[in-house]
Amino acid sequence: MEQSNSDIKLGRFLSLVLRHDPSAAGISLDGHGWADVKELLAGVSRTGRKIDMDTLERIVRENNKQRYSFNEDHTRIRANQGHSLSVDVELREETPPQYLYHGTATRFFPAIQREGIRKMSRQYVHLSGDFQTAMAVGRRHGSPVVITVDAQAMARDGVGFYRSENGVWLCEHVEPKYFVS
Repeated sequence: MEQSNSDIKLGRFLSLVLRHDPSAAGISLDGHGWADVKELLAGVSRTGRKIDMDTLERIVRENNKQRYSFNEDHTRIRANQGHSLSVDVELREETPPQYLYHGTATRFFPAIQREGIRKMSRQYVHLSGDFQTAMAVGRRHGSPVVITVDAQAMARDGVGFYRSENGVWLCEHVEPKYFVS
């Protein structure tokens, strides 16, 4: 289902609040990244944006990247991954598939070839389970390039992998020796 422009703008603001800057809506997150839904709705409304519970549930349900999750009774919400804040989203270590993919812009590729894939301002490096998703991520940053990563070799060498609620694979760093040409 296609999201409306107002839902897309609200979704971007929710991403800012739940991943990077809860103070933008005058709220706080607990140690696991959860926000109280009533406080979030009131805080977002105080910024002049129109939001209610139905709108929030629609944004969470229709977000094509499945960025957010509610708890069971929908009284709390959090971003699934991508935080620049220090939160523990309670990830469990998982065995990755043979290959994972990282989409980026070609202008970043020379540095990545030298230094590997770094988490930068995020808590983890984000990897995709399929080439097409990685290509779409790379396009958001410019002319895309997709790096294929031998994730099973990394796991054999002791690198821990996690998979977020929305299927994004996460790890601390990817050294260039794990790139598949």
